[in-house]
Parts: sequence; structure tokens; C-alpha cells
Amino acid sequence: MGRTDNDTWDAATSVGATATMVAAGRARATRDALIDDPFAEPLVRAVGIDFFTRWAIGELTSAEVDIPDAPWGMQRMTDVLTVRTRYIDAFLADAALSEAPGIRQAVILASGLDARGYRLAWPTGMTVFEIDQPQVLEFKSFTLAALDASPTTDLRAVPIDLRHDWPSALRQAGFDPGRRTAWLAEGLLAFLPSQAQDRLLDNITALSADGSRLVAETFLNSPDALQALEAANQKWYAHGLDVVLDNLGYPGERHDVATYLDARGWSVTEARLEQLLADNGLPVPPTSQRPASAVSDNYYCTAVLHRGADAP
Repeated sequence: MGRTDNDTWDAATSVGATATMVAAGRARATRDALIDDPFAEPLVRAVGIDFFTRWAIGELTSAEVDIPDAPWGMQRMTDVLTVRTRYIDAFLADAALSEAPGIRQAVILASGLDARGYRLAWPTGMTVFEIDQPQVLEFKSFTLAALDASPTTDLRAVPIDLRHDWPSALRQAGFDPGRRTAWLAEGLLAFLPSQAQDRLLDNITALSADGSRLVAETFLNSPDALQALEAANQKWYAHGLDVVLDNLGYPGERHDVATYLDARGWSVTEARLEQLLADNGLPVPPTSQRPASAVSDNYYCTAVLHRGADAP
């Protein structure tokens, strides 16, 4: 069953289950000493999707649950999560250290089970806003509180669907559009229809002061890529995954993120996923696999907004 305009979810269903899958990848990468996210594993355990828990704690191996030499699988995902986490953590650190006094306001869009508000050493005076479904934010806050975990910054939840009027909700939570902001759009855009992606980027631009920064992950929803995802899903279902992950994204043509941002005053830098994997000493899918995995077309873009003298 595909998506609907007003569908909702928690951390164990629909799009929310992909956040749990991602957390399982971060937990596995932490267990392998590739990143440091001590909250990923307990969050995955608390959700209770057995397949993802078993991957997170190292009970399952790639040989068991992945198709040999396939362009996608739990290990491929874990490798991607390793470079993604490192890249975005570095983006945030750089934003905080940017031209004095540095950026002191960040917005994590569709934050899911992201625990950066608890695990990063944020600078003094930082405010971090997390936007996601109310059920997801409530679950994460409750679970981390039960672990006696405390935010390392002024962390503010904005419980709203990004398809609704999130800019108003963000302002009501104390967001100041007159201050420079670091924006995170991680693992998000493919789960939005094309027009919704454009609206999101337009809203970010409208809410951003000169010098604001954005990091966004882009990945292809081509027929070949979707076929690779579905094949991986079928293998996981056969090994006990009991939540459906098919048809959660929105395939079809959409604007290229870097080009779209560049036309709206952002100075954009692209980092190709295959290069990040290579730079981090992780396997890059062979050339023969790339049409299906679209690794060569997947990239992360970081952007800095430069408003003209007449801009609001």
C-alpha cells in the first residue's frame, strides 16, 4: 500500500519505520567503532522491530540478510549511514565555528530518531529545533528520558507534519528568522512529492537570514533504484522483518536540489556519495551495479545563502 496525503506514523510504522532502520544502521556503525551514537541502539530496542534490533546489536550478518553483491542491503545502508553521519556532524561543527559568533540556531527537519540534540557538544547559546510527527518526537523524548539522558543544548520539539504549516509552528517554538540558521534535511526529500520538495526548499529560503547554511541528502528514486530497494526488502521480509517498507517514497521527476537552491541565492557545494565512501575507506559498489544503485548520482549538498542588498 502506497502513501496518502494525510497518512501518519510512529517509529514502528510506515515512514517512521525507516527512521528506525536508519537508527539500526547508526547503532551497527557505532558497534563497529565507525561513529559514536550511544543512543541509537537503545532507541531501536525501544521501538521493538525485532529485525532491526537484531541488526543493531550484531546478531544478524550481511551474509544472512543481504543479497550477495546487490547494490542495496543492510550493510550497504550501514556504510552510507557511517559517511552520512560523519559528514553532517562535520557540517554542524563547521557552522557553529563559522564567522564570529557562529551560527546558534539549527533546525532538524523530519528528525526521526536522530539524537544529535543529546550526543553532540553544542556551543553555548545554541538552540536546536526538531520537527517531526508528534508520535515520533514523544516516543524519542520519553525513551531518552528513561535512560536519564539530557539534551546537550536548548532542544525544542516542533511536533508537526512537514506537509502542514510547519513554518508557523517553528516560529511559535521560538525560531527567529532574523538569525542565521543551520538546516538539516537528512534522509527526507525522497519521501516528499516533487512539489512538496520545492515548497520545503522555498520555505527554508524564506525563513533564512543571510549566511544561513543547509545540508541536504539527495538520492534517486529511479525505477532501477526502486527495484533494488524492493529486492532487498523481500530478502529482509524472508528473514523476519514484519513491517512493510515498500512504496514509501515518491518516484518520478523532480528538480535537482543543487540547481534549485543555486537559482534562489544559495552557494552550493556537492559531495558525491561514492567519493565519500571511498574517502572513508568503505566499499564503493562496482561500476556494473551503479545503474541500479544510482550511487554515482546520489550526493550531499551543503549550501550558504547569500541575500542581495535588497533582500528582506
